[in-house]
Amino acid sequence: MTIRVVAHVIAKPDQIDALKALTLSILEPTRQESGCIQYELHQNLQDPTDFTFIEEWESEAALEAHLQTPHLQAAMAQLDGIVAAMPDIRRYQRLG
Repeated sequence: MTIRVVAHVIAKPDQIDALKALTLSILEPTRQESGCIQYELHQNLQDPTDFTFIEEWESEAALEAHLQTPHLQAAMAQLDGIVAAMPDIRRYQRLG
């Protein structure tokens, strides 16, 4: 069973471009990770401070490995000062 993740990250209003650049920078390295099925970044058309990752992973182990990668750890370390709150990361399983 795959794991799906929806992760919301909200930029401070004056840091939209900084958060956009940071989040875009982790797309390709993440897509190359073992176990990554889908890794997309979306920006809310009504609220440009709202960024959402939609992800699918082969397993919980693949997701846990992703969370420990250097590129993700480096990005997380840069969030202070550019986000309004820490990311809201939710894991799901597909029911139907």
